[in-house]
Amino acid sequence: MITTIFFDLDGTLLPMDQDAFLKAYLGLLAKKMAPLGYDPDKLIRTIWAGTKAMVQNDGSRTNEAAFWSLFESVYGAEARKDEPVFEQFYREDFKLAQQACGFDPQGARTVHTLQEMGLQTVLATNPLFPPIATQSRVRWAGLTPEDFAYITTYDNSRFCKPNLDYYREILGKLNLQAENCMMVGNDVGEDMVAGQLGMKVFLLTPCLINREGADISPYPHGGFAQLLDYIRSL
Repeated sequence: MITTIFFDLDGTLLPMDQDAFLKAYLGLLAKKMAPLGYDPDKLIRTIWAGTKAMVQNDGSRTNEAAFWSLFESVYGAEARKDEPVFEQFYREDFKLAQQACGFDPQGARTVHTLQEMGLQTVLATNPLFPPIATQSRVRWAGLTPEDFAYITTYDNSRFCKPNLDYYREILGKLNLQAENCMMVGNDVGEDMVAGQLGMKVFLLTPCLINREGADISPYPHGGFAQLLDYIRSL
């Protein structure tokens, strides 16, 4: 019996061309930090290196700690004094990156419909961002953070997709059994791996990411209407 639906965010509840979004986001961040002496190209390379450090996190520390450890290795420990400026960026400037995203009201309607059906919803977005940034993107999708029982962010997570320990960590924190959960996402490599733990999966295809060109026919897939039909059929 399915009790809990895990949703990815970027490209799932929030339609986007990931490359366009990242270009807009990193460009805005580089512009914000340039007056403090950060060379834009070096900063962007460091952000990517920090992202890699989070993706490779072995669980010995939070993703937040992994990111800032890498950042300090490049800029020195004194760089942490600029952390409030990064926070200000996410509060104020980050919203301009919304223009690189689409909007599909079906996403929010689907979440609310599932809640009306008595199902719990979890936002299982790759935890590479601080809470304030993830909460902003949730709102861009027409939802609120309160729509989810749990949201993964870089400060509360020790793993990233596609590491199966990312999903195990959520299951453990919420005291859930994999067979009672479903993962909904648009990324074949990062989201469908949840099926290896015994979770049901559904591949949302409007913003499909399939880097390896995998055969998607084994996965239930389609748009939000097909997702609701599939859940009702279980």
